[in-house]
Formats: sequence, C-alpha cells, structure tokens
Amino acid sequence: MSATDLPFDAVIVVDWSSASSPSPVRPSGNAIWIGEAGPGGEESRYCRTRTEAEAEIGRRIDRLRSAGRRVLVGFDFPQGYPAGFATRLTGVPSAQSIWAWIAKRLTDGPDNKNTRFQLADGINARFGGRGPFWGRPGQYDLPHLPARKHVDYPALGLAERRTVETLVPRAQPVWKLYTTGSVGAQALTGMPVIHRLSQRPDTSVWPFEGPDRPVVLAEVYPSLLAAEVRADPGPITDETQVRLLSRALLRASKRGQLAQMLDVPGIAREEGWILGAGHVASLREVLS
Repeated sequence: MSATDLPFDAVIVVDWSSASSPSPVRPSGNAIWIGEAGPGGEESRYCRTRTEAEAEIGRRIDRLRSAGRRVLVGFDFPQGYPAGFATRLTGVPSAQSIWAWIAKRLTDGPDNKNTRFQLADGINARFGGRGPFWGRPGQYDLPHLPARKHVDYPALGLAERRTVETLVPRAQPVWKLYTTGSVGAQALTGMPVIHRLSQRPDTSVWPFEGPDRPVVLAEVYPSLLAAEVRADPGPITDETQVRLLSRALLRASKRGQLAQMLDVPGIAREEGWILGAGHVASLREVLS
C-alpha cells in the first residue's frame, strides 16, 4: 500500500478570517474556528487572532505527529490563483512562489492589523493599475485598488475564476477583498501561513504536491455541506462547519473514498483545488 492510499488518522479543518482586529473574547461567528476529528473524538477551538490560530494549528500537528498519526489539515481559503497569475507576479508558474512572495511582503501583526489592501494595491499597480484585485473600505486611499468590481479580466489576460469554481459556483472570486465572501482577503492573509507550514519536512500541500507525507495541507470549502450545517443545532455556524467537515473527511478517508477526491485535473497544480469539489454526495453520505 502506497502512502497516498493510507487513510488519515485525524483531520483538522480551519475556518479562516482576515479581520483587522482581534475577534471578540466571547466565541463568535465570522472568526477563526478550528475543528478536529481523530482518535480522541471531535473538538473545536475558537481563536481571536491569526497568530493564535497558527500557533494552535502547529501544536495540534505536533501532538498528532508525536503519536504517529497521519494528519490532513484543511483551510477554507484559496491557495492558488487562476492560471498565469503566478508567472506574471513572481516569474515562476507555481502557487508556492506566490505564497513566498506574499509572506515576504505582507505585514500581519499579533493584533491582526495587516496590510492586505496596500499589498493588493501594489500588485494591481504591477498589472497596470486595472486589477485584478478589487474591494476595499472607503477610508483607504489606494489609487490602484477599486472599491467595486470594475475590472476587465480578458483585457488583463487573466480569468476571473479558477477552474475548480466551475464545480463550486457559490464560491466567491479569489480577487474579492472586501464585504461578504471576501475570500481574496482570506487568501492574502492565509497564504503566508501555508508557506510557513509547507517548510516542515513532514508536510506536503495538495494538489501542488502529492498527498504522500505524514501531514497534508489542502483547501476546503465548508459550504459544500450547507444543508447539513443548517440542520445541525449548533449555535455558531462557523463552529458547526469545521466540526462537520472534519468528521466527513475523516470518515471518507477511513472508508477509502478520499482517493477519488484527490484525483483532480492537471490545472490544479497551478491554480489549486477544493478538496471534495464534485463529490458532495459522498461527503453527505458519510454523515448520514
């Protein structure tokens, strides 16, 4: 049996946030939640800042690895951009080059204050000031970052959406940085974390690398289980999402159903892919 055929012993799912200040002391929605399903059962953890969350994720991985466990860690933000963006930004056609580029330039403090809008403005300037990013609060005076989507993507030579989003049409565009569903902001603040975790010798990031190491990072989309989340009595939707998705992915792995979800088109090696896209029925079935 190859390493890619081995089931995971534990699954961690992270609901991310790009907030510019710490989340409330009282556990709340629209914040970072970490769900874990594994040998010890299921649990969830609320984190007020990205710094706290990154440390907590690292501790969980270390604990599981010290017990010899194989771990899947899913993050609910895009880990890549439409084809062609990486080459034009970094000169290298790989998502890994984008993570390193952003990690070097984004300021993100322990109090969640960050420069995501300024960074996007600078990237847009490199593309002639016409996009691809859009969305910002009104108080920011950033000449290359439009407040609304006034971007001609064909003229930029970039797609508005990644290939995987044809299977998940509810997913927001990776370029959107502000208001509801601003996954672009989550990506800009999350990719540096992926970059740092990817430096671990026991870790690979799927689908950019094979899922054959003891720790595998992946992109997830908890809203794939929207109906199941609505039916759950949990008071905080974000907590319910990470709990149910970590459970579903662990069960799918144990039943040998994860291999088909890991089999994705070649374009995924540049753009990234949502684990479970196109396989919602299987994820729902394991929860029933």
